Amino acid sequence: MENTTIKSVKALEILDSRGNPTVRVLLELADGTKVSSSVPSGASTGEYEAVEIRDNDPKRYDGKGVRTAVSNVNNQLASLVVGMDAKEQAKIDKAMIALDGTHNKSNLGANAILGVSMAVAKAAADSSGVELFRYLGGADTRRIPVPCMNILNGGEHADNSVDFQEFMAVPLGAPSFSEGLRYVAQTFHALKKILASRGLATSVGDEGGFAPNLSSNEEAMDLIIEAIKAAGFEPGKDIMIGIDSAATSFCSDKKGNYNLKWSGAGHKTSDDLIALAKEWVEKYPIIFWEDPLAEEDWEGFAKFTAELGDKIEVIGDDIFVTNTQFIARGIKEQSANSSLIKLNQIGTVTETIDAVRMCRDNGWRYLISHRSGETADTFLADFAVAMDGGHLKTGSASRSERLAKYNRLLEIEMLLEDEALYSWK
Repeated sequence: MENTTIKSVKALEILDSRGNPTVRVLLELADGTKVSSSVPSGASTGEYEAVEIRDNDPKRYDGKGVRTAVSNVNNQLASLVVGMDAKEQAKIDKAMIALDGTHNKSNLGANAILGVSMAVAKAAADSSGVELFRYLGGADTRRIPVPCMNILNGGEHADNSVDFQEFMAVPLGAPSFSEGLRYVAQTFHALKKILASRGLATSVGDEGGFAPNLSSNEEAMDLIIEAIKAAGFEPGKDIMIGIDSAATSFCSDKKGNYNLKWSGAGHKTSDDLIALAKEWVEKYPIIFWEDPLAEEDWEGFAKFTAELGDKIEVIGDDIFVTNTQFIARGIKEQSANSSLIKLNQIGTVTETIDAVRMCRDNGWRYLISHRSGETADTFLADFAVAMDGGHLKTGSASRSERLAKYNRLLEIEMLLEDEALYSWK
């Protein structure tokens, strides 16, 4: 007979995909169930994200060590949750939030709290003999998300001359997840051949996309269109394009002024960026645009959405940071029509689900996302299926920490057999 009482919780410092420390939590239940969870970390972070605690000891990992967060798991959080029932996810998450006592988890650390929260969900699912995606999403969970594959990087994720952070291939026209993954993986390899033939760099950025020096941001779009065709697919039918500007990274101030510094395109206003987006949406098969403006540019976001929200999905990331307080404001002000969803932006599984629910209840879409500093943990893949959002952002067809998520989705598709549903909406 299963006993889902939490017996022990321990943490250790491990390295993420960028070689920086992060937290891994090991959790055991009374029935012998043992799981681990590893916490991702972002580079392009919103100002209002939940706080991941770093040690700030310059002699260890340039101050990025997480021994303090590990200690917080091993002491305060373990003392709190040992003896609680792992099936009471919301109760456990709420108790950890209360113990932290801050609005942004700056006392115990979102990296410490999330590690425990994810492990609790995994343990409860394992003990019940239920796949994690079904445990979190329900017995009828069956939609596999469309993979929004990052194939070209710029901005904070690459050291090159492209301002916009991510250009993604989105296989909307594929008949299944496995075929969709093939479409974009082949496009990724076609792009590599094109870059190599022109003497451009084929090294990759943090999330696995190529990071060549290009003459303009628009050249990135033209290269992707060329790669889609070279891979044997039709742009706008088989494969669409998604963009993440991560505009906060090139915002000059909090008044809607921007500097496209990496490409040398110079200073722009919110209106300039909106005008550019309108041109691109007419010219290219763009299906969504994430963070087209900066986290403080609420007025610009609303203008952007008024102009383009009926044509594309306008996604807020830094502006919303998976926080229902900011998403609620965005809904009220019509700042966007979709929110990015990142577990470590808010710091517990329960709060992340609350953010998804708020989007869904108000007719918004939501895009589940990885972070630039990832691990081989596949929690995100199951979570994306459970949340039934229709699309997932988890990197390129390179770097094993990204492919781990795609490969887990292939497993889920196999488990679901003929019941698997692959659809954008």
